[in-house]
This record gives sequence, C-alpha cells and structure tokens, in this order.
Amino acid sequence: MASTGPDLSTALWRASSYSNSSGGDCVEVRDDLLGVVPVRDSKVPHGPALLIAAPAWAPFVDWAGTA
Repeated sequence: MASTGPDLSTALWRASSYSNSSGGDCVEVRDDLLGVVPVRDSKVPHGPALLIAAPAWAPFVDWAGTA
C-alpha cells in the first residue's frame, strides 16, 4: 500500500517537555502542518508516524495534562 500522508522526511520534530533528557523514551510531535499532527516514537525516528487530526489534538493534550 502506498503512503498518502504528508512528507515527514525533513520534518522538525519536538519532544515533550516531560521527556527523558538523555533522548530516550520520548514522544515527538510536529505541529506545523495544516490539519494534522504527526506523532512518533523518538527511538524509531525513521519509523511510522501516527497522524492525529488537528481538532482532536488539543483536547488530547488537555486530557493528558490532567492524567
């Protein structure tokens, strides 16, 4: 199956402020795309990214901040 998502090969990813400072066990996101927020595992930078619809991302982050 061919990929139909955005090209993330040159993406500038950012890690959670709660991430391990040694660079492991991080969730990274890219928030400069219109309509979608890619999320990936920092341990697998060339692996797949989960694409979250932008309208669903903010409520998820709000929820995660209270969990």
